[in-house]
Amino acid sequence: MAKLYFRFGAMNSGKSTGLLQVAFNYEERGQRVLLAKPGIDTKGAGEIVSRLGMTRNVDFLIQPEDDARAVFATHAAGDDPDALLEHMALPPVACLLVDEAQFLTPAQVDDLFRIAVLDGVPVIAYGIRTDFRTRAFPGAARLLEIAHALEELKTICRCGRKAVFNTRRVGSEIVFDGDQVAIDGEDVRYESLCGNCYLEASGGKLLS
Repeated sequence: MAKLYFRFGAMNSGKSTGLLQVAFNYEERGQRVLLAKPGIDTKGAGEIVSRLGMTRNVDFLIQPEDDARAVFATHAAGDDPDALLEHMALPPVACLLVDEAQFLTPAQVDDLFRIAVLDGVPVIAYGIRTDFRTRAFPGAARLLEIAHALEELKTICRCGRKAVFNTRRVGSEIVFDGDQVAIDGEDVRYESLCGNCYLEASGGKLLS
């Protein structure tokens, strides 16, 4: 049975780079993959952007109102009206790769589960668990609840310890108030911190 995988980590843990490597590995073996990300993630527009400088266009964006399984089915069948090429017979999709999966709705995460279980297509979703206030993103929370397999991607804090939290900076100041979603590079940036450094920055508070 195909499975839904959630590979998560703090910012700068190599999630997008890992996704692009997985896509390359499949395609090197002659297998077809589809890449997707939530439309709410405006960084890179229709591209997956790795911090190492690698980019690749997604096959489709998942908008907040979309049925993710239906959108996947359309592209898997080659029925995308915006496709540049007409395909007589497409090979089956060997894997669906989803970047920034924390921005999906819980219902869309359920769609990913159905793609894996009912359609027999493995789904690997990459994302972060919590926002800059240590609150779980709804999509990430649902992935942690129902994914068949969880894998943590690790990165380090500025002090050298394992980073687990994401802090938001506006200018040079770390902030703890604001909307849950503010895309990196749009007047804000993020830094991954360990528990010690996060508590130091927050004045000893874990904001939930």
